[in-house]
Amino acid sequence: MTGAPKFTTLGCRLNAYETEAMKDLATQAGMENAVIVNTCAVTSEAVRKARQEIRRLRRENPDAKVIVTGCAAQIDPDSFAAMTEVDAVIGNTEKMAPETWSRLSNGFIGETERVMVNDIMSVTETAGHLIDGFGTRSRAYVQVQNGCDHRCTFCIIPYGRGNSRSVPAGVVVDQIKRLVQQGYNEVVLTGVDLTSWGADLPGTPRLGDLVMRILRLIPDLPRLRISSIDSIEADENLMQAIATEPRLMPHLHLSLQHGDDLILKRMKRRHLRDDAIRFCEEARKLRPEMTFGADIIAGFPTETEEHFANSLKLVEDCDLTWLHVFPYSSRPGTPAARIPSKVNGNVIKERAARLRAAGDAAVARHLAVQPGRTHHILMESPEMGRTEQFTEVLFDAPQTEGAIVTATITGIRGTQLTAA
Repeated sequence: MTGAPKFTTLGCRLNAYETEAMKDLATQAGMENAVIVNTCAVTSEAVRKARQEIRRLRRENPDAKVIVTGCAAQIDPDSFAAMTEVDAVIGNTEKMAPETWSRLSNGFIGETERVMVNDIMSVTETAGHLIDGFGTRSRAYVQVQNGCDHRCTFCIIPYGRGNSRSVPAGVVVDQIKRLVQQGYNEVVLTGVDLTSWGADLPGTPRLGDLVMRILRLIPDLPRLRISSIDSIEADENLMQAIATEPRLMPHLHLSLQHGDDLILKRMKRRHLRDDAIRFCEEARKLRPEMTFGADIIAGFPTETEEHFANSLKLVEDCDLTWLHVFPYSSRPGTPAARIPSKVNGNVIKERAARLRAAGDAAVARHLAVQPGRTHHILMESPEMGRTEQFTEVLFDAPQTEGAIVTATITGIRGTQLTAA
């Protein structure tokens, strides 16, 4: 392998965003003949897949430098450095620093250069390197926050991302203005714990303040979308934006994790079941077309069939549509890993399958009422776009990628809608 470095991204949308920033940094540093793996640590399976990917890339690129970064590398750098396939390990802070890429592109100085991972908990600012969108020409993602101050018992991510840090509102607004000038019709705000945005900024603004400021100062932004939020932290201005701002898309992904109060307490979540239901009811009352996605974990330690039934029922009680189901995976270093009453692996799989089936049924219910309705659809490709609620729509005739097309839904094809 020669020429420009090759990047592989595992895990979340924030990792994908940061990979694009790393591409810019590596190019500016003149790096060549390198493979960079941006790892995920959300589950033990994610870490296993990272190691598998590293070995595969080494086989396919025997002469390239293999550099490993991301959350798994941040949390356990020594184990990745011990892999014979790996030339260097860099942390989540270091990967966003220009000097890191300059050092890497100039060759390794010695054994001490192989691991460049500092204490993520000491980081107090978000990375200054911003990118002007990535992915399709239709939708741009803007990182406004990183890290998390909470310590859910199942989650290792704060140890990979550090404590919560916010990008100042002025910086966010300036970046979105550039994206709109470049022709993006939709911007998505992303972060690790998005609703904690602003807690570390002067005056402690809230996420709703940021949303209202963006929409007020950038009147030519057609669509603003929010990624995953913690509903218990939704502030008054965010609810006001939901009620009054048609440019804020009626689709929220909620970090719910479970539907039983006892399990939520053992997870060290900050909400109870009724809090989640109340939020969904209030948001839908303010915006009747609102749809919800949610993260739900199946098989958390001590989960009984009765506990699990409350998660299943939450799909109906919150009227959830898009489910992300996670079979519980024990992560060394988390409090939940020390809970002795583990759920049998086959039971976890079976419960996850039942949750996914409930999710499939919820999607079917959502699709069933769409034919005949008119939607404003953002085209991700000439043939496929998404409604305001993030539902995929297929077109028979090609459309302009990146355009917002007004169309009437004509039918359903699998898990997608169709339009003429």
